[in-house]
Amino acid sequence: MYIKKIILGIALLGVVAGGIFAYYVYQALFSPNTSFESKTAEVYIATGTTYTELIELMSPLVKDIYSFDRIARRKGYIDNIKAGRYILTKGLGNNDIVNVLRSKNTPVKLSFNNQERLENLAGRIAVQIEADSVSLSKAFKEKSFLATHDFSLETALAMYIPNKYEFFWNTSAEQFRGRMLKEYNRFWNDKRMNKAKEIKLTPTQVITIASIVQKETAKVDERQRVAGVYMNRYNNGWKLDADPTVIFAIKNHRKDWDTVIKRVLYKDLELDSPYNTYKYKELPPGPITMPDISSIDAVLNYEKHEYYFFVANVERMGYHKFAKTLSQHNSNKKQYVDWINKQGIKR
Repeated sequence: MYIKKIILGIALLGVVAGGIFAYYVYQALFSPNTSFESKTAEVYIATGTTYTELIELMSPLVKDIYSFDRIARRKGYIDNIKAGRYILTKGLGNNDIVNVLRSKNTPVKLSFNNQERLENLAGRIAVQIEADSVSLSKAFKEKSFLATHDFSLETALAMYIPNKYEFFWNTSAEQFRGRMLKEYNRFWNDKRMNKAKEIKLTPTQVITIASIVQKETAKVDERQRVAGVYMNRYNNGWKLDADPTVIFAIKNHRKDWDTVIKRVLYKDLELDSPYNTYKYKELPPGPITMPDISSIDAVLNYEKHEYYFFVANVERMGYHKFAKTLSQHNSNKKQYVDWINKQGIKR
């Protein structure tokens, strides 16, 4: 009888101990263990992050880093750390936190537009994904990649169609470049390719002219008309005589891309550069900026008219006055020159 009581007592102790153990396991797994006050918190885990670095990264986000550490080790996460952007919800327990970090890499919304150079594009992208500007710029300029896909250093910017995209934060420079090539090919669908053929331009030539249109007018509803002026000049063998190409040529010549030029002078028109469309009849070697999709489509669907000239409209700022003849244009130009002189803009 005495032995039975001992056995029963031991059994009861076992049950109590098991219950206590189960309680602590449950607490460690499922009790809320977040320390942030906002609804969510983002965790960015860099490629190659060690477990020690991860613990340091997680310490400000959890109440009890030691219980998180125990559960992470038990679930095998210590050997399965994955780079990416992860979103934790307030009140998650360690089990769910580890599950999120292990399998719920959340994309970032990435956007870019109107970059003048590949270096500018690299800088813009580098603040949105893990790849840095140096690796991105190197990937953008890789000669073997460019040659394989019929681009050059001068035309490479045309491959990057400005828009909003979703990317995993831990995207590499090469992965970003590869995705942009797919987006470029998707953008140049049969409809756009047929339009380009109709106006006897290649996609790169379309984007080059579109980049000039982009620089000429910020007004989307005017871009088809501006594109029509340049296409009239181009189709009739005229020089484009585009001020934005001269400004680009000056910046490229000086290697000073931060300078602001509000007024093109007559002496600037003599600069010997393939980008100077006052000096050379051919299209520039490549785009002088990254044009919006609206500018690209404006060239593909340019307005059919008889205008060959245009100048800023001082009576309707942001828009332009268009002319069919040089004499009419000179009259419009005088009004603009008088206005710009009154503003004291000399450069």
